Amino acid sequence: MSRLRKEFLKGIIISNPVFVLALGLCPALAISISIDNALGMSMGVAIVLLGSNIMVATLRKIVPNAVRIPVFIVIIASFVTIIDLLFQAYFPPLHQSLGIYLPLIVVNCIVLGRAEAFASKNPIFDSIADALGIAIGFMLALLLVSFIRQMLGTGMLTVFGKELLRLPGLASHPMALFVLPPGAFLVIALLLALFRRMGVLKNE
Repeated sequence: MSRLRKEFLKGIIISNPVFVLALGLCPALAISISIDNALGMSMGVAIVLLGSNIMVATLRKIVPNAVRIPVFIVIIASFVTIIDLLFQAYFPPLHQSLGIYLPLIVVNCIVLGRAEAFASKNPIFDSIADALGIAIGFMLALLLVSFIRQMLGTGMLTVFGKELLRLPGLASHPMALFVLPPGAFLVIALLLALFRRMGVLKNE
């Protein structure tokens, strides 16, 4: 049990995919303009990551070493197709907002990386713990970046159309830079610097 707990917690801080491993930065930069997008992408990545880790761990002793990467990609692509169709059917605005970045989970290095580096070498329950930890770490990173960008870029916090918070000064004069691509780079760079300074993240 302690081993599973360790694998789970590792993905949140020690091996945080965005702030430590620097993986999945493309969607983190592109879709982190709102909390809605962050939640949608996090949910998609979590389901794909969990499903693919379980399948890869289950088949790890059956799949020949020479074709393991193509097999992993087919497994991941199957889960991504399911998620894409579900979002399109039940969450059309979110599906449209995420755009191409939802199907691009197929080539997200977080998902393929965990399948190759962990799930293919470990049993199912360890792989589940790893997938959940990495997924939560990715979600927390996206939510933090999205919160900062949305608040500074719009002066308000809205979640699925409902306004939760408004900063009077910023709402009337928002810093539009933060909803543009340079704003994403700036926010992630400042967060990395802050975490390093605080000692939260350590260089290996």
